[in-house]
Amino acid sequence: QVQLVESGGGSVQAGGSLRLSCAASASTFNRMGWFRQGVGKEREGVAVINSDGNTWYTDSVKGRFTIAQDNTKNTLYLQMNSLKPEDTAMYYCAAARARSLFWSRARDYDYWGQGTQVTVSS
Repeated sequence: QVQLVESGGGSVQAGGSLRLSCAASASTFNRMGWFRQGVGKEREGVAVINSDGNTWYTDSVKGRFTIAQDNTKNTLYLQMNSLKPEDTAMYYCAAARARSLFWSRARDYDYWGQGTQVTVSS
């Protein structure tokens, strides 16, 4: 049973930074990513990295967020800078076994973490 465990969420003021971590119990994934879901909103893809190190970001976080992975530790990271109140959401780590053309599509991911809350105040 694959497990993904997120950490690093919290409350910050606008303009602040947080780094999320996701520890995985396995390493054989095609790609891993971060998704978020705000209250009353649909879950959306934030950033994805594949096994070749290629990355994708949703437009609203480009230039502010950076996704990275440490394969020696089976850990995925999301460095979030210049945070805005609209970044407030529950953030989830996800992993996919198979390739997909749709990196930001949640249903293409096989494993999910329990989520970590990020709250940005103005």
